[in-house]
Amino acid sequence: MTITEQPATATEQRDLSWLDEVTMTQLERNPYPVYERLRAEAPLAFVPVLGSYVASTAEVCREVATSPDFDGVITPAGGRTFGHPAIIGVNGEVHADLRSMVEPGLQPVEVDRWVEDLVRPIARNFLEHFEDDGRAELVSQYCEPVSVRALGDLLGLQDVSSDQLRDWFHKLNRSFTNAAMDDDGEFANPEGFAEGDAAKAEIRATVDPLIDRWIAEPDDSAISHWLHDGMPPGQTRDREYIYPTIYVYLLGAMQEPGHGMASTLVGLFSRPEQMEEVVDDPTLIPRAISEGMRWTSPIWSATARISTRPVTVAGVDLPAGTPVILSYGSANHDTGVYEAPTAYDLHRPPLPHLAFGAGSHACAGIYFANHVMRIGLEELFESIPVLERDTGAGVEFWGWGFRGPTSLHVTWEV
Repeated sequence: MTITEQPATATEQRDLSWLDEVTMTQLERNPYPVYERLRAEAPLAFVPVLGSYVASTAEVCREVATSPDFDGVITPAGGRTFGHPAIIGVNGEVHADLRSMVEPGLQPVEVDRWVEDLVRPIARNFLEHFEDDGRAELVSQYCEPVSVRALGDLLGLQDVSSDQLRDWFHKLNRSFTNAAMDDDGEFANPEGFAEGDAAKAEIRATVDPLIDRWIAEPDDSAISHWLHDGMPPGQTRDREYIYPTIYVYLLGAMQEPGHGMASTLVGLFSRPEQMEEVVDDPTLIPRAISEGMRWTSPIWSATARISTRPVTVAGVDLPAGTPVILSYGSANHDTGVYEAPTAYDLHRPPLPHLAFGAGSHACAGIYFANHVMRIGLEELFESIPVLERDTGAGVEFWGWGFRGPTSLHVTWEV
């Protein structure tokens, strides 16, 4: 996917030499200054450290994501991490088949049938571990565990511990976002994929016996349905065909609700009067979540498209076969769409955001993810309505491809 020779374009005629100095460390720790400047100077620009063009405004991200002149493609680090055919990086019949495999169980009418019974007991169980302690670190003790347990149980991984699921998604995350490229278009840190490879080996060792069982004895778990649904009698999809999408789910689908929930909490803590409103009126929780997802998008820059023919976007001429990384986190801070976008504001006009992507590769689990976050926050605020952020501990966000707070320390009176 890496471009080693770029055409002369309108963007490159500007002085964008500052992009040569951008590092992955900058993008992982605080991408906002880089993307603010990109939005102002070059909404579509080649970023050397990523070895790819990057779309940074809402208009350009949406244009590329929905254009018939672009197909879905996985980033190089994502391809190295997930393998082929991952649902986020394929098109045509394969993409249609994979979507038909995962989407039926995530349709609203289906999710409504079981989501309360699945998620609410999980949330209550994790709360029982610390609600009498007077303090907690909510990312590791609540937000991530609720997220991974809910999806893990849905997939059929009830016997895999929440700690193991969290370990897998963190390792896959660091592998997926090991995106820095050198001047030769090669990975700058190839050893950075080792822990992702180790996680995949552990996943295979755990899931292979389950697949053996599901092939012979189908049940109602998601992976069992992926194997059997839409197949001729007596046939199943090959496990090698579905494993890349299993990895996608064990990273992105597990990460997004947990970090969306945590980011929403950080945003509400920055506006104490709005936190009080939401605690007093739980019907505001979905609105609070929507703003939290816009404010810090959990899937920040993890998706890409590739041009299928020569095309001009934002004044930049792109040859066929040119990949473009879609920075949805940047798009959701676009001052052309949102007033004061760096501030969390529950009462912001409810404009659409791009936290779940756009086009044919938009997230298939939007409805499920929103309900996991809603139920998680409902249970948290009902059990501990007097949460306060522990100001003795800072809140650090991390991640360029996937982004969220690394910790969130809170206290309350018992």
